[in-house]
Amino acid sequence: MANTSFVVSDLVSPMTVAPSNANQSDSSTNLPSQYDPSCEGKWQAFWEENQLFKADPKKRGETYSVIIPPPNVTGSLHMGHAFNTALIDTLVRYHRMTGKNTLCLPGTDHASIAVQTILENKLKAEGKTRNDLGREEFLKRAWEWKAESGGTIVNQLRRLGFSVDWSRERFTLDEGCSNAVLEAFTRLHKEGLIYRGRYLVNWCPASQSAVSDLEVESQEVNGKLWYFSYPLVEDSSQSLTVATTRPETMLGDTAVAVNPRDDRYKHLIGKMLRLPLTDRHIPIIGDDHVEMDFGTGCVKVTPAHDTNDFEMGNRHNLPFINILNKDGSLNENGAQYAGQDRFEARKNVVADLEKYGHLVKIEDYKHSVPYSDRGKVPVEPMLSTQWFVNIKPMAANALQALDNNDPAFVPERWNKVYRDWLSNLRDWCISRQLWWGHRIPAWYAVSETDSKITDNTPFFVGKTEAEARTQAIAQFGDQVQLEQDPDVLDTWFSSGLWPFSTLGWPDENAEDFARYYPTSTLITGFDIIFFWVARMTMMAGHFTGKMPFETVYIHGLVRDENGAKMSKSKNNGIDPLLLIDRYGTDALRYTLIREVAGAGQDISL
Repeated sequence: MANTSFVVSDLVSPMTVAPSNANQSDSSTNLPSQYDPSCEGKWQAFWEENQLFKADPKKRGETYSVIIPPPNVTGSLHMGHAFNTALIDTLVRYHRMTGKNTLCLPGTDHASIAVQTILENKLKAEGKTRNDLGREEFLKRAWEWKAESGGTIVNQLRRLGFSVDWSRERFTLDEGCSNAVLEAFTRLHKEGLIYRGRYLVNWCPASQSAVSDLEVESQEVNGKLWYFSYPLVEDSSQSLTVATTRPETMLGDTAVAVNPRDDRYKHLIGKMLRLPLTDRHIPIIGDDHVEMDFGTGCVKVTPAHDTNDFEMGNRHNLPFINILNKDGSLNENGAQYAGQDRFEARKNVVADLEKYGHLVKIEDYKHSVPYSDRGKVPVEPMLSTQWFVNIKPMAANALQALDNNDPAFVPERWNKVYRDWLSNLRDWCISRQLWWGHRIPAWYAVSETDSKITDNTPFFVGKTEAEARTQAIAQFGDQVQLEQDPDVLDTWFSSGLWPFSTLGWPDENAEDFARYYPTSTLITGFDIIFFWVARMTMMAGHFTGKMPFETVYIHGLVRDENGAKMSKSKNNGIDPLLLIDRYGTDALRYTLIREVAGAGQDISL
């Protein structure tokens, strides 16, 4: 990715006025010698008072519509947002001036886990947890935060001169978007595309929730690679040596795998090993996915705590043993290490392996560790019962549309990135163990499982509790007791509906939907092609039969002096208003756009 950079002093030189001559009128001599950005405020008020940017679906003519990427209500905007809005506004103003019926619709995103993390950190400073407050009071605080942060963002967007239709401002938790979420969830469940099941998820012990791939950042760390031996049951003088960066997970091992073509080990397939530090025996299995020339050629298999091992466990019908609690400590399957934090258990497991003669060697090892972007701790692959979407059928529809260049990507090279992602999907975990967000519209018949929600509790999906109760009564009678699922949906579920939920869907006869959908252009950074753009195209194709936009314009990112992407969570952003107050809005907007010689180019500040 190419980069371009500038310093703040590059923005503009102070505007000067040529000396007046005697023949000029007095009014010309009253022009200030330097531009004063404070004069800009009246124009935004003038635009709104005169509804200059208000779209009219009844107006004839060709349409041009853009639904802005909704900023998260996690604080305030930074220069990355200013860059994005400058690009959008340039296109919108151009098409408006050509006489097109133009809609630019603004809005914000509730940013479920991000906002909840902020609020829980505030509570921590008070010596409290969300459980101390209770769900109702916690959500009250969340809405107060939304009002504060959302108000700040709207003010910034106004100061940026964004020519949007403020009468149509939306929020991903407003009534219209919430209705769209309920419609989408219940419809997908009825079609068999949403289901509840046990699968490996990214688990954040800090937030005690599943997190999306987007909320996981890989960090290179200087760690260790531990080698230890598993003796054969029939002959303890023989053993197989395995290696791992997470020795504590050996307590959840249910096999050791070798390649069936490996002459060193193929005669051992089917024999049993004694799992050190436990009283369990585990089999030696043959699997073609084991690389013979990597490490010792023997792989410990922990199906409940590793993605590859999960697949191998399913192929070989192995037991799945979860050794972790939600907070990252070891559970009862951790034997004598139960109750210990995962990193404390790691040290103790290694010490005991050495004590009992199973530790072979330790090597320094630089490797990538996935960290929770919000919790700032390493995530754990963990077997958990969650809600999932089978998105392969939707991805197939999006791929078929892409064969017809729908949508068109600019620059075209991002077409391949988008295609590759759609072609390599796994089911999408959409449930989050949080309180702020769209609560999952499923109710459990807890009266059938001792007033508790378990993996076996019957559940009923409906847009309302009344709908779910009608189903439950038909199965269990009038005395059935229901309890709503406590979890909320992944933020990206509602964001995936954004291009059409904001226009009135599921009412396809709504004026805005009929007139402005599909939208014309999506302008966004390359970093969320996989997580947002693809989800929008899959959802839109499934629910509306059309791609949600004709063109996707991919731009680069605004980075700080160290090359890191500007982010509110990293606290490395620059408030664009600081520059606007000094240099003016157009100076900032023009400078950002000027620095982009080609689409997709990063900007370093």
